Amino acid sequence: MSLWARFKRLMRSIFGGAISALEDPKLILEQNIRELNDQVPKMNENIATVKANVMLLQKEVRKYETEIADLTSKIKAGIQAGRDDIAETYALRLDTARESLERTREQLKYATAAYDKALQVKKAFMREKERKIAEAKEALRAHERAKWQAKVADTLESFEVAGMDATHDEMLNRLQEQTARNEARMEMALDSIDTQAMRIEEDAQKIRASELVKQFKLEMGVGDTGPAQAEPAIDLSESEQEGKTIGRQRSKNE
Repeated sequence: MSLWARFKRLMRSIFGGAISALEDPKLILEQNIRELNDQVPKMNENIATVKANVMLLQKEVRKYETEIADLTSKIKAGIQAGRDDIAETYALRLDTARESLERTREQLKYATAAYDKALQVKKAFMREKERKIAEAKEALRAHERAKWQAKVADTLESFEVAGMDATHDEMLNRLQEQTARNEARMEMALDSIDTQAMRIEEDAQKIRASELVKQFKLEMGVGDTGPAQAEPAIDLSESEQEGKTIGRQRSKNE
């Protein structure tokens, strides 16, 4: 190996590593996405130029076709009028127009092929661009997820280092014990109250109030004076029936 080649390899080993260390993959991918998107307007401009050339050649073809038709009719008119001199003049111009038409058609063929090729290139470029951008965005999302996971890992490690796990569990146990004690006190308080008798008493009061209203309606002659409808049956257990009887007795005594 020559001395110059060894020197170049040494420079690449030194500066190549330094450049790699300075490169930020996230920033480079974002720049690549911007550059890919910036190429689309330039490509559209080039395709528009090719398309404009095609349109100009098409106009020239139509112009020569019109000119040839006009010269042909003039030649025929000169021959019919016996003016071969005029017909010959137009014939020379017709020959030139035909050559120009053939040449323009050939140019139009190549221009049209170039335009079709440009469209195919753009289609392939757009497909590849979308693929590369999708890959870059997915890599950037993965990078952000990795950064978040690293933060979570750091937080969990700080819990262990600072001894927060033990304190956290202890506080949770204390709160749960307090909650359990309060719930037990509430259950004991509810058990000490005869809620069943209270419900029976409330039902009895409602029945009494309904009977009083019906009595008033009978005295005032308002509403339905027929026999009172039967109250809906209340499905009570034996203990509830006994409680209701006791409640009625209390009402009578009062």
